[in-house]
Amino acid sequence: MTETLETVRTGLYIGGVERHTADTLAVADPGKPGVVVGHAASASKEDVADAVAAAKAAFPAWSALSATERAAKMADAIAGIADDRDADAAILSQENGKIRFESWIDALVFEIRWNLALMIADEVDTGKTLPVVPGIPVETVVSYQPLGVVTVIVPFNWPIAILGAALPHALLAGNTAIVKPPPSAPLATTRVVQRIAEKLPPGVLNVVTGKDENMAGLIQNTDVAKVCFTGSVNGGKRMMEMASSTLTRVTLELGGNDAAVFLEDAILDDTHLDRLYAAIFDTTGQICMNAKRVYVHNSRLDEVVAGLSARLEKAVIGYGLDEGTTMGPLHSAAQKAFVEDIIQEAKDAGADVREFGELPGGELSGGNFLRPAIVVGPDSSLRVVTQEQFGPVIPVIGFDTEADAVALANDTWGGLCGSVWTADPAAANRVGSQLVCGYVWVNDHGATRLDLRAPFGGMKQSGIGREQGIEGIRAFQDTRSIATIDAAALAAQAH
Repeated sequence: MTETLETVRTGLYIGGVERHTADTLAVADPGKPGVVVGHAASASKEDVADAVAAAKAAFPAWSALSATERAAKMADAIAGIADDRDADAAILSQENGKIRFESWIDALVFEIRWNLALMIADEVDTGKTLPVVPGIPVETVVSYQPLGVVTVIVPFNWPIAILGAALPHALLAGNTAIVKPPPSAPLATTRVVQRIAEKLPPGVLNVVTGKDENMAGLIQNTDVAKVCFTGSVNGGKRMMEMASSTLTRVTLELGGNDAAVFLEDAILDDTHLDRLYAAIFDTTGQICMNAKRVYVHNSRLDEVVAGLSARLEKAVIGYGLDEGTTMGPLHSAAQKAFVEDIIQEAKDAGADVREFGELPGGELSGGNFLRPAIVVGPDSSLRVVTQEQFGPVIPVIGFDTEADAVALANDTWGGLCGSVWTADPAAANRVGSQLVCGYVWVNDHGATRLDLRAPFGGMKQSGIGREQGIEGIRAFQDTRSIATIDAAALAAQAH
């Protein structure tokens, strides 16, 4: 493979010290075959054990601070994080494949989530007192305490932003943490985490990169109290299986098969169609909360297809750092092959498949580029409907009644997000409340529209637990009750 002139190299960061390894991960550029973006340190099992030990050693002092004291240190640690954002975004674009602007937003969202968590520091240590009442002669104080060492594992698609949904909450709750960036795109995330970790007490925040076969200690070490994992459903199943041996707690934010439901009175102007287009095709379709199935009242189906088609005709498929590119490559050759396969399956089944755009040539020939597609009215048994595509293809399917739409939307393994598009607020509430998923938008959809203060997570196979907000902090805490006998009340009860 060919290395770029400015090849990035990152190490491990354990106990306040940067550590380099003889073995490294070569990080490939998904848009330029044979090009290496950089090299990340590849941790051994011993390195992983050292990271857990460092986090464990730092826990007593960090957890002894009040939440407001921790928040002050965390505010100092995040200061200046934007100074290197342009460089971070360029690196992320090269290792991930997505366009530069999305990579820049990825890093920005991390900072926003971090600061939003700090804004609720006053709530973290707030418990409640259950008073003495007739028949219960005790006063009980319910309080919260941190878990200990937590591991946060993030995926390739929005690694820095997704880290922001869990890491600040874990630290603010009083835990110490180890971050594991994705092995196929670890560079930008490692850079960001290390810059913050360098400003916190040694061991409070650590970062470990490497091969998955050496990472079991981040989950199965008995000194790890919890794992927060974002990734595929199959990945979540592996996390649960591994964690079961030590009863390590888990939060799992997994894939989705999100339905966007367009009722008969949906507003289909340019603003709303732009929102739908972004909700489907941002990051070349590689976002867990993207719309994956679009259900449209039959009277409006042609309008939705025409609106999406008009936007796809303007799509510029190319390298993520090139000006004018609107859609980069898929992250991996394996994912490209999967999406190609489900599109071909739809064609073979006689579905109306419409493809758009031109694939780039030159040095980009052979990159993981794919023409985006709309599949109109496919059979519900096709994989383009039943599975998470995680690529630039969308099925658009008609329905006749509101009840049909709800049934179709809920007829899936996933339950991450959904959306209802209508001019009637009552209809939006009625349909939205019937969708079996963790988050519902009205007249909108997608990651850029997420309320970063609200609890987020999936139902069914889309996950376990919630991130963000005070619920996200409580997910990294244990509840403890301390009951004090009231002698007078006890005596009165006895008589």
